[in-house]
Amino acid sequence: QVQLVESGGGLVQAGDSLRLSCAGFGSTFSLYTVAWFRQAPGKEREFVATIVSSGSTTYYADSVKGRFTISRDNAKKAVYLQMNSLKPEDTAVYYCAAKIGIYRYTLKESYPSWGQGTQVTVSS
Repeated sequence: QVQLVESGGGLVQAGDSLRLSCAGFGSTFSLYTVAWFRQAPGKEREFVATIVSSGSTTYYADSVKGRFTISRDNAKKAVYLQMNSLKPEDTAVYYCAAKIGIYRYTLKESYPSWGQGTQVTVSS
């Protein structure tokens, strides 16, 4: 399995932007599909976005489509989540997760590797 470490969270105002990073540790990072999930207090962890191993294909939750962009740099073993036009409802702990393949990419149970999470708070 690959080890993941998130960074870049913080407190911002509505309408601001934030960029999250997910650093991967392991020689095979470039083989993994990597996703971002988020979990707000009292809610289930939900899918946000995912990117396939090559970076050629991405998928987004409807709630973030057009505002968030997922990207990766396999040479740096990193995946990024650029978040624009942030809303208070985007407030959550954001996690990156990794798996082999793209099957059932929105299902959190299908990802065996997880980071520790980074807090994003958007004030109104």
